[in-house]
Amino acid sequence: MSAPTLSMQELPLETRKIAVSFRLLLGLYAIIPLCVLLQLLDSWFWQGALQASLPSSPTHLLLFQIIFGTPHIIASSILLASNRDYLTVYQSKLLWMTAALAVFFGVGSLFISYRVFYVLVAAWTVYHVLKQQHGVARGVCRLPDWAFYLLLWLSVTAGLVVYIGIFLKNSLDVQQVIWIKSIAGTLCVALIFSAFYCQRYVSTAFGRWFLWCNVLLVLSSFYLYVQQYYFFAILVPRLVHDATAYIFYVTHDYNKHQQQPQNFIYRAAKYCRVSIFVVLPVLSFFLAFVLQAYGDNVVSYLTQVIFGIEIRKAITLGLLGYLALMHYYTEAFTWKQDSPYRQFISFVK
Repeated sequence: MSAPTLSMQELPLETRKIAVSFRLLLGLYAIIPLCVLLQLLDSWFWQGALQASLPSSPTHLLLFQIIFGTPHIIASSILLASNRDYLTVYQSKLLWMTAALAVFFGVGSLFISYRVFYVLVAAWTVYHVLKQQHGVARGVCRLPDWAFYLLLWLSVTAGLVVYIGIFLKNSLDVQQVIWIKSIAGTLCVALIFSAFYCQRYVSTAFGRWFLWCNVLLVLSSFYLYVQQYYFFAILVPRLVHDATAYIFYVTHDYNKHQQQPQNFIYRAAKYCRVSIFVVLPVLSFFLAFVLQAYGDNVVSYLTQVIFGIEIRKAITLGLLGYLALMHYYTEAFTWKQDSPYRQFISFVK
């Protein structure tokens, strides 16, 4: 058949769509050997100069947040909020979750300690990151449900322990650090053995690559945590997760708006002759920069002038924190097989 050999430009307008490439998604995992190689070079030849120059976490580096942390959350929010048909479908869920977060953090802050809050949010964050990667790989690996959830929950539990070890390291004593490393190490060993057992259900070499890349996502974070390269330990899963999300968002928006723009953002882009591919990335990166760099200061100044009360971190903790938690919530159902999002997504190897 000759149809598969046609270029996109040769196809009728209504069929000019792009698909998410599994090979491209798999290529994102190249960050794992890169970070491990940098760690080894730093240990062997650079006398720890790289380690000393890195922040203890990517979240402590404004540039990292502007590039990796915040933009994909903003992009997700724009994708949902700018399309009226999506808001109509999910309106009740969005209102319910907004009220639930307000009650939980408003009332809960009166009697729940900061550390408990932190662990709960961290658990949700780790689950969100790894559930996305395992969910993507599931389409290639075709694991039975029990095998999929076994690997997912071992990964999430190990990842959470590592996450806690990194972000609470300054408040942990020596014995607690030993316990955290021991628990995380034990979970990683269990993950390795489980992966060896479960790979028998994966019928293709390509699927096994995906399975082991997700395992290595956790193992590399644990290894880099033990070596005290905390920046790399968080960078590895963060980059893979965020870049994967952007590939989905840009693909969705191209397929939805390339023939006829469906919202004011893409109508304006078409009028200005701006490529669909750059609209969402440019807009989300710009907003991330403005909000992260200037948002808190602007709000603090305005509240001081207008109300005589200085409100600190209203944007970075308030607005962006809310958007992040809503992002974790909405991404759990907006990309499911029967969601309106999925009619604009297809896959190729």
